[in-house]
Amino acid sequence: MPELRSGARRSKRLGDLQPAPKPVDPVENCVLPAQNRTRRRVGGGRARGGNATLTKGPLAVTPVRAGRGRGVRLIDLDPEPPCQVLPEPVAIGVGEPVANRVAEVADRDVAMEAGSADKLGVEEEASTTPVPDRVQVSNSPTYKVERKLGKGGFGQVYVGRRVSGGSGRTGPDAVEVAVKFEHRNSKGCNYGPPYEWQVYNTLNGCYGIPSAHYKGRQGDFYILVMDMLGPSLWDVWNSLGQSMSPNMAACIAVEAISILEKLHLKGFVHGDVKPENFLLGQPGSADDKKLYLIDLGLASKWKDASSGQHVEYDQRPDIFRGTVRYASVHAHLGRTGSRRDDLESLAYTLIFLIKGRLPWQGYQASYSIIAPFHGDNKSFLVCKKKMATSPELMCCFCPAPFKEFLEAVTVMKFDEEPNYSKLISYFESLIEPCTSLRPIRIDGALKVGQKRGRLLINLEEDEQPKKKVRLGSPATQWVSVYNARRPMKQRYHYNVADSRLHQHVEKGMEDGLYISCVASAANLWALIMDAGTGFCSQVYELSAVFLHKDWIMEQWEKNYYISSIAGATNGSSLVIMSKGL
Repeated sequence: MPELRSGARRSKRLGDLQPAPKPVDPVENCVLPAQNRTRRRVGGGRARGGNATLTKGPLAVTPVRAGRGRGVRLIDLDPEPPCQVLPEPVAIGVGEPVANRVAEVADRDVAMEAGSADKLGVEEEASTTPVPDRVQVSNSPTYKVERKLGKGGFGQVYVGRRVSGGSGRTGPDAVEVAVKFEHRNSKGCNYGPPYEWQVYNTLNGCYGIPSAHYKGRQGDFYILVMDMLGPSLWDVWNSLGQSMSPNMAACIAVEAISILEKLHLKGFVHGDVKPENFLLGQPGSADDKKLYLIDLGLASKWKDASSGQHVEYDQRPDIFRGTVRYASVHAHLGRTGSRRDDLESLAYTLIFLIKGRLPWQGYQASYSIIAPFHGDNKSFLVCKKKMATSPELMCCFCPAPFKEFLEAVTVMKFDEEPNYSKLISYFESLIEPCTSLRPIRIDGALKVGQKRGRLLINLEEDEQPKKKVRLGSPATQWVSVYNARRPMKQRYHYNVADSRLHQHVEKGMEDGLYISCVASAANLWALIMDAGTGFCSQVYELSAVFLHKDWIMEQWEKNYYISSIAGATNGSSLVIMSKGL
């Protein structure tokens, strides 16, 4: 597979098409009208320009007018909407000139999500259809449809309250759920149920992906019932004054990489990684610091389910899928999505959360429906800026691990398997050591010394590590090696309580064994004793304090030296001091 990334970064053809873009005032940007403000999101909701779900308080965003123009000029606080641009040129909906629609898209800083204008007209018509007051699909309970949580390019999300019964805050028996409606005439339902349903059927129960409990059709709507979740990282970023500490961003990085790894193991790439699509659990619940990845409408397969082979590389510059602000360079260039693209989008997401702005924010350009990657298109200009911005400049004022992460993911090959453990290790030094003080739980990645121990959370049988099979011919000749050293004799004891430690040590010493290694787990001791230590004498002390300094200095005077040590969670310690032959 050729090096695709580096070629795109240094493409002369792209640079020759258009002179360097002139960004607008870095403070302002054209976004959606003032009524679309930051809101609290739920699982499965697809944000469009900040149409997530809102509560109240500091998360609300007040628009600031900045003079007159074709649209409302606001400070760039709203999240970037997702896009899916397809190449087919079609007729614009009846009753509105082409120029008006193109200008409207440019003023809103939005790339069209639909590939055809007639679908856009259908979507507008479908959105006016009222959702039912009550919902019951498949074998689900009956839910009363209450307040609206959000509206996206692929549907609307409401709160559903169970009419009778129910218990708990999550699960199929929850009192409140998130109900996602998609009209049968919407662009995502041209061939029946939404594609997102197929993805949830495969991923349901995958670590970090919210659960979808019921789905079916009622009247004109396809309905998906999911767990209710809490605020998005976009909401949190706004509530923190539009900046995040490196500690919090590092926790997000570690957990997000773990979630993406589990998603990639299932054969999917997300395709739209951004702050609005990472949600925390419900406030006040046990999972309020747990991270979830939502919105699977743009997910795609990176490998064939039957053969396990990586999908073939392709490139169609007239197609763009994702969100312009956070999309990878490969996505801008119309290349087939793979695992590297999710990780590059995550890098941009993390830098945005720390710095509050990315270098390409603020570009404005006309939008061409027929040729969406034309030289004056916003996606084209942003792509050029991403390729021209070095990691050093991108990550200035960010801790070094974020630059290292960006450098690692932007040079990956199309079919390269990411080294998730190494990517996680970049951020370990920035994470708060006290678990209770961490702003985000990092259940997906436990650290053991310099190596990473994984939690087997929601792993299915097909994800279990497979035993490696040695290939080649069987051995036809055996070689024996004589070792003149005396044979090793070894004994181990584990789950040893303080009161039984003495008898195990004394019995071993009677048999000519000395302690070579000790460890502690849950305030119980483990001992390894063997005959190959080379010690002639040994003393030990079980102390109520971590290190008994006076006792150690006393043994030093007798020519005993520390050969092994362990500490328990209750503060006690076991110190072994030995004397050689």
